[in-house]
Amino acid sequence: MFQCPFYSLCHFVYCTQLMCERYHLGFGTIFSFTTCHGNILGTLSCQDHVLAKWSTLRNSCKRRCGEPFSPLNDCNCDSKCQPLENCCDDYKKHCALTSVTDPEIKSLSETLYRLDSNRATASQLVIDPQEEIPDSETSSQSDLASRPLFKYVNEGTLFSKPTYKALLNLLDNYKRATGDAEDVPSQETQEQDTFLRETMLNTELGRELYNFLHSKGAYASQNEFIQDLKMMWFGLYSRSKGKLDSSGFEHVFVGEIKGGKVSGFHNWLQFYRNEKQGLLDYYSYSFDGPWTTYPDVLGMQFEWDGYFKPVGSAFIGSSPEFDLAIYTLCYITRPGKLCRVSLEGNIQAIQTYTWDNSSYGDGKKYIASAYPATP
Repeated sequence: MFQCPFYSLCHFVYCTQLMCERYHLGFGTIFSFTTCHGNILGTLSCQDHVLAKWSTLRNSCKRRCGEPFSPLNDCNCDSKCQPLENCCDDYKKHCALTSVTDPEIKSLSETLYRLDSNRATASQLVIDPQEEIPDSETSSQSDLASRPLFKYVNEGTLFSKPTYKALLNLLDNYKRATGDAEDVPSQETQEQDTFLRETMLNTELGRELYNFLHSKGAYASQNEFIQDLKMMWFGLYSRSKGKLDSSGFEHVFVGEIKGGKVSGFHNWLQFYRNEKQGLLDYYSYSFDGPWTTYPDVLGMQFEWDGYFKPVGSAFIGSSPEFDLAIYTLCYITRPGKLCRVSLEGNIQAIQTYTWDNSSYGDGKKYIASAYPATP
């Protein structure tokens, strides 16, 4: 019995054979202008279609990363293909980052932590967490905090930094309700470009992330890196009603309202900004990380303009470039999985999710979410 190695090939063989059978043609017969699910196959031999597709797919690592080794393959895409010197030519393009080890992630994250020169200091940021609650009570919607979470923020110092300015300019660009299509005028596109340039190209932290990914073969140039991040983070997709209403950046850094609840919202500057404007009411916290300096991690309960979030976790006091770099590192190397980073010797898990209902480029997936995982 024929065993398909992956869905796209099964789909192709099925469609090709279906068309041959429908028109009572032999498997090697020429047929013209037949379609499969709306795709014109053209005038070719059914046999040639399948053999050509098989040859192309088996000589590429596209959608084959981690596939078990087989001596029947002309080339392979598993983690051992490099020492065995039988990787497909495009292994680095499609699979290099799947071979990044946990120690490499921990080492790089420690470097990024150390390079976060724009993080808040204890004299620039003071928080007042107040009441801690157990995980079993995070959905109780009990407001146990009589005071705001943010007691003091030195806006003059922090908000004058280019990366903070760039982030703050983006936070008012979005419609919070899913189902409402987003408009992206040219000014907002320029603000996206400025944010990526300031955080990833104009900081040592951002350049360190690029250098690591470049060394792994993920990107050939800084321009390719920035363009991919732009699509990954700012590319629009639909969470509701078929409208282009969401992006990874909006979900993670800004927050959304879906089904009467707060969704996403994992950035401390957005939290502070809304709390200061009276749009957010802090209730309590259920997790506080082990760090005594910033960045720290909090798991918080709060109400955002009438909508409740039972656990919203975020780095506190981190720079915009740190958040973007850590989430990007984990999304690229551990997409849809827990990614364990090391920050000042302490392990922190980052959870990322891929958006699987649409894609960009050559089948790449948008970011659906990324945040510090709390117990």
